[in-house]
Amino acid sequence: MLSVLKNAITKVNLADEPLAGHKIATDPVIEGLVNDLADEVMVMNESIEGIRKPQASLAEQSKKLIDHIGVLRGRPLYHNYIGTGAGRGPFVELEDGSVKMDLINGIGIHLMGHSNPRVMKAAIRGALSDIIMQGNLQPNMEYVKLAEKLVQIAGRKSRIKHAWFSTCGTMANENALKMARQKNSPAKLVFAMKNAFAGRSTMMAEITDNPAYKQGLPEYNEVLRIPNYDKKDPQSAEKALRAMKEQYAKNEKNVSCFSFEPMLGEGGFVPTPREFYVPMLDFCQQHKIAVWVDEVQTFARTGEFFAFESLDIGQYVDMVTIAKTVQLGATLYTEEYNPKPGLIAGTFSGGSTSMATGLEMLEMLEEGYLGPNGRIAQIHNRFVAGLNAINEGTCKGLVRDAGGMGLMLAFTPFDGTKDQVEALIKKLFNNGMIAFGCGKDPVRIRFLVPAVIQDHEIDLAVQIVEQTILQGL
Repeated sequence: MLSVLKNAITKVNLADEPLAGHKIATDPVIEGLVNDLADEVMVMNESIEGIRKPQASLAEQSKKLIDHIGVLRGRPLYHNYIGTGAGRGPFVELEDGSVKMDLINGIGIHLMGHSNPRVMKAAIRGALSDIIMQGNLQPNMEYVKLAEKLVQIAGRKSRIKHAWFSTCGTMANENALKMARQKNSPAKLVFAMKNAFAGRSTMMAEITDNPAYKQGLPEYNEVLRIPNYDKKDPQSAEKALRAMKEQYAKNEKNVSCFSFEPMLGEGGFVPTPREFYVPMLDFCQQHKIAVWVDEVQTFARTGEFFAFESLDIGQYVDMVTIAKTVQLGATLYTEEYNPKPGLIAGTFSGGSTSMATGLEMLEMLEEGYLGPNGRIAQIHNRFVAGLNAINEGTCKGLVRDAGGMGLMLAFTPFDGTKDQVEALIKKLFNNGMIAFGCGKDPVRIRFLVPAVIQDHEIDLAVQIVEQTILQGL
């Protein structure tokens, strides 16, 4: 028995024996098979050329599926959407035979659109891993490479040194809050903006400023609200700072962090200038209050990797949370906020496929998408110009305040009432476009545009908005 064990150890330790996992990652036969599989799928996806109406022969079966999932979930789908698993760029095929232009992208997950060949190939390679789900106890190389990439890009314009993975943005935010509270213990209160959205856990629902998302939940009174930027009020920044100072005076030494989204989804996708944040960030820095930037939605969408780069506030950042685009959640933090062992963990950190595709998309973004003249900026400018043009023309005054940051766009239709926007979203869907709402008083139409959209597809999107607005309510 000992001789068998000795022989096995000797074989494993041969210096010139390549590791099996390294062979899988570099084997040309496997690479060829990955390419062939993805390319074959892309050939089938070539039939998805643009918007297509539902097929009458599929209507009954599609309705049964939609009703069935509604029963299983306990509530109906928001859109009559069940995908077939096929798509092409901004277009997605549904089980009713229709093809829609997807401008909400899973509320921001599908940055490179549907069936992107590079993303698909990265996903297949990730699926060849020995494990489906990686954990913080036993990571593989996908974990190492993604963490390394995130720390590298985050640290270029900030003091970020570390990354910790979780399965979603909510858990990334939970980890950030725990880090802030541990570092600044016994302080526990949180500065958060009015109309904030932080996630769906109990504590993140507390930080979220929407009563509809926490009906029946207890109030823990651990959040101190700061008024949002108001472009119509030149005193907006002063009022926000005054509110922060007043709240701090009442709760001195008991504020652990300032959490804010660089652009609020619940606030209506209204761009906020650097000058609004800086006085509050200076105050937080002075009083050793952790600055936590919630970039679960803005990450990789503003024309830079991070919105804190776009706003040039990286020197203030203690923690930043991301998700969506990177296909899992991550909390990035400075050395000062590196937590003590045991505070953050988690069995799941993310799937091997998620890590491989997340890394691939980050590398794709560096190929001409970023910067003031990058593709993201070009998409933003063309889309906003198109919406403004119809607002001044055929839809005069009905497509107001088009804008946002990068691939996050919104406009106010009609009078911006909830009923009007809900009706318009449904009509846009019937006309071949998937959109969503955001904000309140006014409620706005929100787009999360895929980075792979082409100019003629942007023009088509504007045309659909125009035609749908002109149909009225």
